[in-house]
Amino acid sequence: MSSEKKQEEKGRLHLRNRNRERYDLDALLIATPELSNYVKPNKFGVDSVDFSNPVAVKLLNTALLSHYYGIKSWEFPDENLCPPIPGRADYIHYIADLLCESNFGRLPHGNKITCLDVGVGASCIYPILGVTEYNWNFIGADINENSIASAQNIINNNVQLSNKIELRLQKSSKDIFYGIIALEDKIDMTLCNPPFHASAEEAQKGTLRKVKNLSGKPIKTPELNFAGISNELICDGGEHQFIHNMIRESKKFAANCFWFSTLVSKQSNLKGIYKALDAIGATDVKTIPMGTGNKSTRIVAWTLLSKEEQKEWKATKWKK
Repeated sequence: MSSEKKQEEKGRLHLRNRNRERYDLDALLIATPELSNYVKPNKFGVDSVDFSNPVAVKLLNTALLSHYYGIKSWEFPDENLCPPIPGRADYIHYIADLLCESNFGRLPHGNKITCLDVGVGASCIYPILGVTEYNWNFIGADINENSIASAQNIINNNVQLSNKIELRLQKSSKDIFYGIIALEDKIDMTLCNPPFHASAEEAQKGTLRKVKNLSGKPIKTPELNFAGISNELICDGGEHQFIHNMIRESKKFAANCFWFSTLVSKQSNLKGIYKALDAIGATDVKTIPMGTGNKSTRIVAWTLLSKEEQKEWKATKWKK
């Protein structure tokens, strides 16, 4: 297995990320006027959004999608996870770079590329960003019927998303790719933001730390500022087990996908991930560091295609 383990460091957003600079609050308030109720001077006297308030966070991200990406309808239940747009966009841009690297330096746009989002969620955020930035096609999978319905509603209400995203319901709580990837599917990239916590108690402790950091005040019963229902945040074994399950199943679908990928929040999980990838015979592994604000994370991507199979994939699917 060829393994590329780059030095990890906190950095700015990706060069193509639309939110590398300070938010244009005036423009965002025009896009979503309700956001004005949650803007106030910070300790430096500069107008800022109250990031500890879940309503403010959702309105901010709604405004970002509207102003920067042209998504005018983004409604989903408040109990569902509200994704931070800049960080989610970074994942899309970095996997675009990886596809570019795999495609002789040419950035693949449009219908040539199909991505699978594992855990598309009620917000449908990764497909939205992949379609608006690169015009890719998407399959969005989720285990929650209500999340699938919500994502479909977003697709139906934004014309630029129509005929670009297919949603598939995962009917088995034990499976990730089984029941989702069909025999005839040719998927260029899978992506996933796996459930982070192993238990509700662990999730609550994480929320307490986050809200305290954002507000500067200890709060006994915090409200998740990015919300999130249980299956979005919690699974047996947490991130570690979810990713290992994904790696195991990826071997079965080696011929269906050029690249598999996932976010890995905990650096301590990397050693076990590399070992598991080696065990299934991954032919190439990439580790891509990402940093947004005070948070450092990374993408791990792998392929099981031989060099000859990769060459054939490029010639038949990506060649202009």
